[in-house]
Amino acid sequence: MSKEWNDTGIPLAYLITFRCYGTWLHGDERGSVDRFHNIYDTPFIQPNPQLNNYIAKNLKNKPVELDAKMRGVVETAIRDTCQKRNWGLLAINVRTNHIHTVVKTGNRNPNQALSALKANSTRELREKGIWNSESTPWADKGSKKWLWNEKDVEIAIDYVINGQGDELPKLNENEEQ
Repeated sequence: MSKEWNDTGIPLAYLITFRCYGTWLHGDERGSVDRFHNIYDTPFIQPNPQLNNYIAKNLKNKPVELDAKMRGVVETAIRDTCQKRNWGLLAINVRTNHIHTVVKTGNRNPNQALSALKANSTRELREKGIWNSESTPWADKGSKKWLWNEKDVEIAIDYVINGQGDELPKLNENEEQ
């Protein structure tokens, strides 16, 4: 992302990402972030198979993977949340193990936006009867990248829409959509 700022002191939008529970643990080969390794543009925690295995064995619940029906419900919940709060949803991509959005929230704190997107997605999954656990389907926290200029917004939108690999397969095609 470009490090140029706009002249308003308010980000134009946020790239908000959140993951499903248990799908990217510390020690993962992709690296990870914790409170000591969470400064912009600095290295992640190095891969550590022993740490990754230890954490995986001690998860409270099984890792969550979103099937096609769940992804549709989550996408609808996020769209509804943005519409009700008058936030501009510029891009969305609901994957099997994470969700990316680019959202214009005005001067709203991105932590509040992240919480609202996760909470309303969980509520909708429960109301549709496809998430019956008392626990959340989401990992703690999430990523909130501040987008200060039009170029950053364009890059984030392109990443969300085009930078996520192949189109998702229609999983569980025999289920009602």
